[in-house]
This record gives sequence, structure tokens and C-alpha cells, in this order.
Amino acid sequence: MADTHLDRDVLSALQEVMEDEYPSLLDTFLADSEERLCVLRKAEDAAQLMNAAHSFKGSSSNMGAIHLAELCGELEQQAKREKLIGIEKLVDEIDREFSVVRSLYEAERERSLSANVIVRRC
Repeated sequence: MADTHLDRDVLSALQEVMEDEYPSLLDTFLADSEERLCVLRKAEDAAQLMNAAHSFKGSSSNMGAIHLAELCGELEQQAKREKLIGIEKLVDEIDREFSVVRSLYEAERERSLSANVIVRRC
């Protein structure tokens, strides 16, 4: 299931670069994503929706959230064309995908913290 949602190679690279700060990176992404979802839900025009979707797409892509980035890209394109009919359905789909991603990142965070404790004991 996780492979359709997350790019494990991206996560491995991030963990290698971030080392002990990796769990904090995951927490930051989750918090920022919650804010982006709020902006998507409350967007008042196509430009605001497009900017929020673009930002969410970029951060999701950088964090390896493959399907979430794709959905945000789809929303961005619809907003660029100012085609806002049915946008609520796509925002709901993004919300559902983020729920899946959130649980996967929370598990990833716990795994990372556990691995750091084991390594430090040695």
C-alpha cells in the first residue's frame, strides 16, 4: 500500500541528509500540510486555489508523497483554467489522500525515532 503513496527512495535520501532532524522534517511537513488543506478548503478564488495547490504539490513531491503531489497538480491545473466546478470533490480526494499519507509519515517518524534509539545504544 505504501508504495502507491510514498516514494521510499525519496524518504531514504531525506533521512540520510537530515539525520537526527528527519523526524522534525516529517512533523513540519505534516503541520504545513494541515495548513495548506485549510487554505484549499477556504480558497475564495481560482488564483488563491492555484497558489495553494502549487505549494502543496511542491512540498508533497519533495517529501515523496507521490499520489498527493499528483492530486495537487491536478487541482492546480483546474484552477489555472478557472474550472472550479467539481473542485470540492478533488479537494476531498486530496484530504483523503493526505489522511493516508499522514498515518504513513507518523509510522515513519516512529520507526526513525526507534532506529535512532537502537543505534545510540550500541
